[in-house]
Amino acid sequence: MNAKDLLILKTARGVIAAESRAVAGLSKALDASFIKAARLLEACPGKAVLLGVGKSGLIARKIAATLASTGTRSVYLHPVESLHGDLGMIAADDVAVALSYSGETEETAKLLQILKSQGLPVISITNGLNSRMARYSDVILRLHVKAEACPFDIVPTSSTTAMLALGDALAVTLMTLKGFDKKRFARLHPGGNLGKLLNLRVADLMRSGRENPVARETDSVASALEVMTATRAGAVSVTGAGGRLTGYFTDGDLRRRLQDGFSDLSLPVKLVMTRGPLTVHPETMAMEAARLISERKIDNIPVTDARTGRPVGIIDERDLLKEGLG
Repeated sequence: MNAKDLLILKTARGVIAAESRAVAGLSKALDASFIKAARLLEACPGKAVLLGVGKSGLIARKIAATLASTGTRSVYLHPVESLHGDLGMIAADDVAVALSYSGETEETAKLLQILKSQGLPVISITNGLNSRMARYSDVILRLHVKAEACPFDIVPTSSTTAMLALGDALAVTLMTLKGFDKKRFARLHPGGNLGKLLNLRVADLMRSGRENPVARETDSVASALEVMTATRAGAVSVTGAGGRLTGYFTDGDLRRRLQDGFSDLSLPVKLVMTRGPLTVHPETMAMEAARLISERKIDNIPVTDARTGRPVGIIDERDLLKEGLG
């Protein structure tokens, strides 16, 4: 590498190291103020109102979005717009969360003064412990950032990274306090890849009807292989009395039997099938089926009706992979 390339890597590593120190220092400095802020937001009957201008405003938007997506009602409001009419969007049962590195941002400090006079609880995320914003705050979450990552200590870098980390810490803490689980997360994320992964069930992906390979215990191995080949599943569910699943026969089972000297394909498949196989139900989450397939190192799993025990489908690794699972 030439001198310019080395300079590029040195500068980039320096920025990342500086921001890492800022986050690490913030972690060590967490105290009772963070507990108070988390409790205040947990008990808030209204919404968290995130406030900030410039780069702090961008971070405030992201924190508001993270809170909203993890079960805490929240909204971002621009302080300038709030001072010109949007103040009406803030309710008496809300909690304000204001961001400013210095704590002296004119518009944010002026808005907090108004909110405080109205009795609204205020949380400030700032480096300025004795700033105007801090004076109007019920809780101060200090950033403890010593310097920005830029060479002139001007460009918001370490400070905004610390703000974001602190906001994420609040959001995840509130998730834990509120018992926010995957089901609630899925309800708030119906679209996009996350929503798809969390909402998909086996019934949505399984092969059923003519694509579901099923043979009876009394059918010959040759007949079972025909069903397996016709459906291209590489496996066949085997049923007994009442159509209940009693076994599973795969192409892997066949290869192992052939290696052991098995050759009579006219014998009933019940003699070579795997009894009591692993199964899932149509209501099983697709993510769980993908986990089982991965852990067991298998290609597919028979799907049975939870009430009757009859095979209603087959869930295949290839179908899961198409949906980004596995």
